[in-house]
Amino acid sequence: MTTPETWVLTDGKAGTANQALGLAEAVGLPVVVKRLVPRTLWRVPPAALWTLPLGTLALRLVPGPGSAPLAPPWPALLIAAGKPSVGPAIAIRRASRGQTLVVQVQDPRVDPRHFDLVAAPRHDELSGANVLQTRGALHRVTRARLDEAAARFAPLLAHLPRPLVAVLIGGNSAHYKLTEAATAQLIQHLQSLQASTGAGHAITASRRTGEANAGTLRAALTGPSIYFWDGQGENPYFGLLALADAIVVTEDSVSMTSEAASTGKPVFTVPLEGGSSKFNRFHAGLRADGVTRRFSGHLESWSYAPLNDTETVAAAIRIRLAARGIHRA
Repeated sequence: MTTPETWVLTDGKAGTANQALGLAEAVGLPVVVKRLVPRTLWRVPPAALWTLPLGTLALRLVPGPGSAPLAPPWPALLIAAGKPSVGPAIAIRRASRGQTLVVQVQDPRVDPRHFDLVAAPRHDELSGANVLQTRGALHRVTRARLDEAAARFAPLLAHLPRPLVAVLIGGNSAHYKLTEAATAQLIQHLQSLQASTGAGHAITASRRTGEANAGTLRAALTGPSIYFWDGQGENPYFGLLALADAIVVTEDSVSMTSEAASTGKPVFTVPLEGGSSKFNRFHAGLRADGVTRRFSGHLESWSYAPLNDTETVAAAIRIRLAARGIHRA
């Protein structure tokens, strides 16, 4: 017997955890977050290992100290994300005798038939009868969350002139480098934009930006038309998305770009050094769809169908749950 709730199973990394949690929230069942801390030996096993008839082996071998218990009663829905979750997700589907609807977010690197549904971005080039391709990453941005953030952060940004440009800065990753040259070019383009339009800038950086780059940005981007979050207090990220007239985002983050593109506002991407075939396909796809354009220090206005992947996948899940007699409250 399953319980009418959703388990969110991730290793706690923000990028994957937010995707799974955002999807669970959109489905609408009560959510229980199950953090998975994999044992060292089981962090990078061949994904195909878990497709073998090993019973519930993964549930005993993978979770290490600090992991949430993975034991009956099984949930009606399991949403798993991240490589360490693949084995336990397959094992829970088997242990529940198929009563738990198991959804894997992102390409699991095994045959999708081992899950009830796989939600993977189209740049992963994964296909199958039970695969839903998304244009970008799933996320937690909703109209209600944006409206609430707009009301809460409006006083903080009220002094900034319009048009208001939100600037979301990532940084170094496995595929990209925020070099001094890229930082200098971003500064030049933002200063040029401000000089030509009088635009206000609401800027937030991440830990991946690095202290040196963040310091350079802060020193150069100052004045009454600039708000630069100092990392203290509540993160105004959703407020920036909600209140901006346009959004500039570095291209190193699929999640940040997808969240920006869910607003329907003009989204400009900032090129960084590096990249990969997957990132290139992601950005090329959004440009071809008319969603994003490259940032060159100028503002343009256009319209497009906002990325609504999270709700699209959630609706598909609700249909499958309803067929099992399970409905959200």
